[in-house]
Amino acid sequence: MTKHTTCLNNALLAARDLQVRFGGVLAVNGVSFDVQRGEVFTLIGPNGAGKTTVFNLISRIYAPTGGSLVFDGQALDRVAPHAVAGMGIARTFQNIELFEHATVLQNLLIGRHVHSSGGFWSQLMFLPSVRSAERETRRKVEEVIEFLDLQHYRDSVVAGLPYGVRKVVELARALATEPRLLLLDEPSSGLNVEETADMAFWIEDIKSDLGITVLMVEHDMSLVSKVSDRVLAMSQGQVLALGTPAEVQSNPAVIEAYLGTADDAASLRRPAAPVAQVPMKEVA
Repeated sequence: MTKHTTCLNNALLAARDLQVRFGGVLAVNGVSFDVQRGEVFTLIGPNGAGKTTVFNLISRIYAPTGGSLVFDGQALDRVAPHAVAGMGIARTFQNIELFEHATVLQNLLIGRHVHSSGGFWSQLMFLPSVRSAERETRRKVEEVIEFLDLQHYRDSVVAGLPYGVRKVVELARALATEPRLLLLDEPSSGLNVEETADMAFWIEDIKSDLGITVLMVEHDMSLVSKVSDRVLAMSQGQVLALGTPAEVQSNPAVIEAYLGTADDAASLRRPAAPVAQVPMKEVA
């Protein structure tokens, strides 16, 4: 019991025995983990493993059937969904969720809405306190634009931007909320090799320069290995392994979940048989 309490006190986010049931389907079954402050913690697993369901629990899109989630000492299941961002939790989505007919700048300013203050009349009269808050909002947004090298796209309408740039804009909007915990749902999805390398660079800087804790769902194992401090592998709603990227990727249960049976995995690691060379005179 003492050990359990210590983990909760040292972790920014603590999940204990999470369970989610959709009708007769147990999508998440007894999942427990801690996300320590200042680390990149990644969830991996085959499609349908329950990774995004865990994200939806943290975002309060779903309510757990059982278990608990604690963020910085507060029980998340007692927080209204619209209040999650105000606690310091921001999220990106695998399928980009932006206001496509607004500019990059406008999308980031919307992300700052969580920090808006002042009542209706002070906003209507545009009092000095409101003007000061507006200047601070613009300053914070410009910092994010500079951090992610989005200056060239500041006034561009999102709908006209390349997919890779829109992924960065969604990341920027999440950062504009000044989160303490950043949830990245498949950040490399749809990106080419160069864009994925840039994403890895930014995730490392988000952790080291901004001091933001990152919880990520990702399939690209090269990205996972590069940026993650610890990895949790899931399959069929349960935990398979937890450890460093190298430890988890070499775990037999993880290999089997991704590749089939242990024999199948071993066969994929064997060198291919040499192709028989047919003499040219026989071909003729």
